[in-house]
Amino acid sequence: MAVVASGTMSPMTPAEALSWATQVAEEILFPAAISVDSADRIPAEQLDALANAGLYGLAGPTAAGGLGADGATLASVIEIMASGCLATTFVWLQHHSAVRALATSENAVLRDQFLNSLCLGVYRAGIALGGARPGPPSLRARTAPGGFVLDGVAPWVTGWDMIDVIQTLARDDAGNVVAALLPAQVGGTLAATRLPLVAVNASRTVELTFAGHYVPAELVTGVMPHAEWLARDASRLRPNGSLSLGVGSRCCRILAQLADQDNRLAGAARPLAVELAAHRAALDHADADAMPAARAAASAFAFQAAGVLVAAAGSQAIRTDEHPQRLAREALFLLVFGSRPAIKEQLTTRLTARGVGN
Repeated sequence: MAVVASGTMSPMTPAEALSWATQVAEEILFPAAISVDSADRIPAEQLDALANAGLYGLAGPTAAGGLGADGATLASVIEIMASGCLATTFVWLQHHSAVRALATSENAVLRDQFLNSLCLGVYRAGIALGGARPGPPSLRARTAPGGFVLDGVAPWVTGWDMIDVIQTLARDDAGNVVAALLPAQVGGTLAATRLPLVAVNASRTVELTFAGHYVPAELVTGVMPHAEWLARDASRLRPNGSLSLGVGSRCCRILAQLADQDNRLAGAARPLAVELAAHRAALDHADADAMPAARAAASAFAFQAAGVLVAAAGSQAIRTDEHPQRLAREALFLLVFGSRPAIKEQLTTRLTARGVGN
């Protein structure tokens, strides 16, 4: 797969997308995962490799240089990538929210300016959801001449200093979500505070503080009622479940390798592989009502699989140059990332009353 001179991507079938993702995950991401885990930022060559493989445009429309992948392909690619390096996948995954927003935006000027470059990975995006999540907004928008002014905070903005733009969601006094594509640059009205994380720390995740930050109307990608945004969000919870599947699948693969050396571990390796497939199927077939339980179950599975791997690997598992401890911390991280109130409730109930993975 290559970028042609016209600035568009040659067509890629779902099978080709999975093949490219597997090649990148196994040849580039996984071999570097330990070093990335201890790094201050994702190495540029990691993200460039995803762009060169066309994966920044995975969810983008083909007319804009994207691959037009369907939901099943998107979910599978995310799982494959997360099995290679969760930190790199975590940064890359945020990008697609901006691609989806621009692809459906009525702001044709902004769409024409950015969408093709985002699909090609020339520009890279993050997302700030301070005004969109359930409950009172942490990021508010008020109307101003020619645009809006933003005040408040957006927690958990990933990829700082590695992204060019931020798909930023604030909420106005009428209960609407105001979405805008903003430059990822600090200034007098925008400050970034680095958040130290137990895993994926190289993702350079920050909390953004907006203090009278002016947003001209030409940067607005859309305005919609908050209830409508929540309904859309509920229908898009599947992809994040693939992060847990990816971490869990890598645990299963390493455990299977250990079982090849010690057949006493086969009794743990085989059931986990079967359970992984069951959780993947549950996520694939879940509707909006069933998705929180399926997401919770997948997160609990990754947590369980990592725990089994650490126990099976023994004392070497807690060495910082070994994968089991990294995967265990990533599984811990995924108990909270991308959660929603319903997922949290399902997960805490599962871990407390029924036991991990049951």
